[in-house]
Amino acid sequence: MHEQYPQPKLLLQTVQPSFQPPIGTQPLTPETVFQLCNNAAALGWIVLILTPRLPIFARLLLPVFLCGLLSFVYLYLVISDFSGAEGNFTSLAGIAQFFADPKVVLAGWIHYLVFDLFIGCWEVRDSRRHGIHHLLMIPALLLTFLLGPIGLLTYFVVRLIRTRSLNLACEPTPKTENNRIQDAP
Repeated sequence: MHEQYPQPKLLLQTVQPSFQPPIGTQPLTPETVFQLCNNAAALGWIVLILTPRLPIFARLLLPVFLCGLLSFVYLYLVISDFSGAEGNFTSLAGIAQFFADPKVVLAGWIHYLVFDLFIGCWEVRDSRRHGIHHLLMIPALLLTFLLGPIGLLTYFVVRLIRTRSLNLACEPTPKTENNRIQDAP
C-alpha cells in the first residue's frame, strides 16, 4: 500500500532581474554615483581641514568608514564593469583604451578619491604626532586634495623643515612612552 505522489516538474527558466526603481525615483546612473562619491569625499576633506581639534575624524571616521565605503563602491564597479572593458596595463595605449570606458573612468576616479583622502588623514595624524601646527598643514592638505602627490611632497617639505627628519617610522611621543612604562608590571 504504497501511495505514489505526483513528482513535481522542475522547469528551468531564465529569470530576468527587475531592478526597477520605485515610482518617482531615478535609477542609479554612473553620473549619480560620481556625484555621490565626489560630494562625500569633498565633505570628508572639509571636515579634515576644519576639525583639527577632533582627531577622531583623521583616525577613524574618515580613513576607515568613509574611505571604506568608497572602497566598496570601487570594488563593486571593478567586479561589475571591468570585464567588458578593452585595454590593458602593459602600455600607455592599452591604458588609454581601458580608460575609454566611462565606468572604468568612474572607478579610477573613486580610486583617486579614496587614496588621496586616506593620505590626507595620514598627513594630519603624522603632523599631530610631530607637533606640526594645523595651519601649516592646510596648504599641504589642499594640494593633496587637488593634486595628490604634490600635496604629499608639500607635506614632506613642511615635515622636514619642522622636524628635521623624514623618518616615517611611528615614533612614540614621550607621553606615550611614560604611559607604557607605568602600565608595565
